[in-house]
Amino acid sequence: MNREYHPLGVHGLLPGARYRQPDQEAGRVRIDSPALAVMTDLRQVPAAAIDVEAPVDAANRFMIRRGVRLLLVSDEERQVLGLITSSDILGEKPVQFALERGIKRQEIRVRDIMTPRERLEVLDYADLVHAEVGHIVATLRHAGRQHALVIDMGGDGRTQTLRGIYSASQIARSLGIAIHTTELAQTFAEIGAALGR
Repeated sequence: MNREYHPLGVHGLLPGARYRQPDQEAGRVRIDSPALAVMTDLRQVPAAAIDVEAPVDAANRFMIRRGVRLLLVSDEERQVLGLITSSDILGEKPVQFALERGIKRQEIRVRDIMTPRERLEVLDYADLVHAEVGHIVATLRHAGRQHALVIDMGGDGRTQTLRGIYSASQIARSLGIAIHTTELAQTFAEIGAALGR
């Protein structure tokens, strides 16, 4: 289908023209806002994914470049094999693994310290359509996790596609709460205190 496009008319910028500011009320997230307002939607934001054989230090550098604290671990066909977080990389896991195997840190691969797919729990996108931010906070708190993965079920009822990611630190930022630590319990305590709950 060949479609012809015509240029739009242009105008001069008049003296005194101002730029628009975001509407503070429209962008504000509250505990009773729709849960989807704080989900990283992978239809709009490319997933941060890394190869299972990548060195953990490369995974850490990639997280820093992307400004994320979680990477999906996938194969060349984009199948999710697991996930790795900054806590996995910067915590005790690599040290213990290196000591147990008698290897150097540089030899540790993502596969060695990631959380494998078999141990991941996910939320169903269909359950989130009518949920609120408070439901996500309660879910993360109950699970004792910083992140939650969201899947879409295929029409066959068996095929899953990773649709989104929830992050406790992103939710806290959206609610306007400063986070001073990466510890999960303190993060949620801060969210609760800031919300008066």
